[in-house]
Amino acid sequence: MQRDRTKKYLVLTSLLALTSCTAKGPSTDQPRVVNLASWSNYVSPELLADFEKRTGIKVQISNYSSNEELLAKLQAGASGYDVAIPSDYMVFAMGKLGLLKPLDFSLLTHSKSLDPKFLKKSFDPENKISVPYDWGTTGIAVNRALYKGEMTSWKNLLQNKDLEGKFTLLDDGRETIGATLKMLGLSLNTKNPSDIQKAKDFLIQTKARVKGFTSEPLMSLVNGETAVAHAYVSDTLQARRKSGGEKIEYVIPGEGCTLWIDNLVIPTGAQHLKEAHEFINFLLEAKSNVSTVMSILVAPANREAFSLLPREIQTNSALFPSSKVMAKMEMMEDLGQATNLWDRVWTEVKAGK
Repeated sequence: MQRDRTKKYLVLTSLLALTSCTAKGPSTDQPRVVNLASWSNYVSPELLADFEKRTGIKVQISNYSSNEELLAKLQAGASGYDVAIPSDYMVFAMGKLGLLKPLDFSLLTHSKSLDPKFLKKSFDPENKISVPYDWGTTGIAVNRALYKGEMTSWKNLLQNKDLEGKFTLLDDGRETIGATLKMLGLSLNTKNPSDIQKAKDFLIQTKARVKGFTSEPLMSLVNGETAVAHAYVSDTLQARRKSGGEKIEYVIPGEGCTLWIDNLVIPTGAQHLKEAHEFINFLLEAKSNVSTVMSILVAPANREAFSLLPREIQTNSALFPSSKVMAKMEMMEDLGQATNLWDRVWTEVKAGK
């Protein structure tokens, strides 16, 4: 009897094993994804399609219009972002607040091709939490079909009564207060309350002549809704391309302007670390960097990318300013405790009081 029961048990377990192998139960395989937080119009659909084709990883994008908006989302507990693209000073702030994960450089093989002049900056001295993606400047975009006057400085923009109701400023306190400070001959990183008060007083007087504050002036320039705009170089050059010619000009003000580096980081709430590193490594590749430059018109961080660019891009002084022009530029730095003062002043400027 014992032998018979054993035989029946073996037959039963064999049948169960066969059933488990052939039954069509629910799949446990999950699609590979990476959730990207990015500026709008900042990663080309073609590049994303290439990445998905190469890796099978789907990129899902959420947009923000300023570094401060991205910070606010992360501080409010927004989870699920696997990769983000903050600018230099914001990397420092996010790192200080514990909002970024350390990067695994064993998975970032293309980081070896990054231009050393964009590495080990003060906002991340050892590049523990960030790698540079691209760089550029913030200046003035002019639709020459609508405005033919002189535009070589911040004074030409901010003190020009002929532009009343015809120009926009960036909806970004660091950039707009910073541009005003540069016009006044001051540092855009000042922590001096007196300097910041001067900028506030000027901007409140100027606000009545401003058409509006926007961090996305591209289409208003193309459509002729705005004659002149405080703008990023990438938006200006994209607007120039969309307008089909020479109509839109980019001006680096004579007083100097912001020089920025946008970086790739992994927020602490990331759920797809392997995919995040694969995506970052893909974006750092020279070929991908070239695609980024050609698509959104920024300067590359990969030192091998420059030689792969068309001659007309290599010689574009808006993208690659001379060393003499760059000498007057400043990178934004973390303001420390003065951040509260800047935030309050920006709120008061927007409220007009």
